[in-house]
Amino acid sequence: MLPSISFLLAATALAIVPGPGIAYVVARTVAGGRAEGIASSVGTAGGGMVHVVLSALGLSLLIAESSVLYSAIKYLGAAYLLYLGLKILLARPKATDVPHLARAGAKKAFRDGIVVEALNVKTAMFFIAFIPQFVLPGHAFAPQFILLGTICVLLNTSADLVAVFAASRFLASDAKARRERLLSRVSGVVMIALGLFVATRG
Repeated sequence: MLPSISFLLAATALAIVPGPGIAYVVARTVAGGRAEGIASSVGTAGGGMVHVVLSALGLSLLIAESSVLYSAIKYLGAAYLLYLGLKILLARPKATDVPHLARAGAKKAFRDGIVVEALNVKTAMFFIAFIPQFVLPGHAFAPQFILLGTICVLLNTSADLVAVFAASRFLASDAKARRERLLSRVSGVVMIALGLFVATRG
């Protein structure tokens, strides 16, 4: 079962917005080089999959008890998209803050990436609010959720890896702020459009 175009657009738009995740792997790259940045990206992907699996199993049990709950989750997801879009568009333009991290080595960067992402409550909230609206009714919930969640994780990790490989040039570029503003505006518009689409579709 292939994911919908609306899901791919939304997931891609969210993945490319510069934020804490990209800032973290860039900081790892600055501190320990490309190998450490790649290791941290793979680690955060592992932590993201922890949330995907746990959310899929937990929500599938809840939704099995109530079709009303399923509809409520879909509308909450639409509202979440609208909220994200407005938040992105109304935010004051600023460069992404890159935290200062000490050199850790690739193995520790990998482990830290897993722990940091697995303990990130916002990641769990995102998957719970975002993915269910794209799950097709009448089909098993958990497998669809895991598939869509895995795609989200892969897109996020791809964006992280691009940031790692381009970190030195990107951070030194005078066009950095303009690029971030453009990505944010495009992503904000996409979020709002998809939120309205999900809220109004049958």
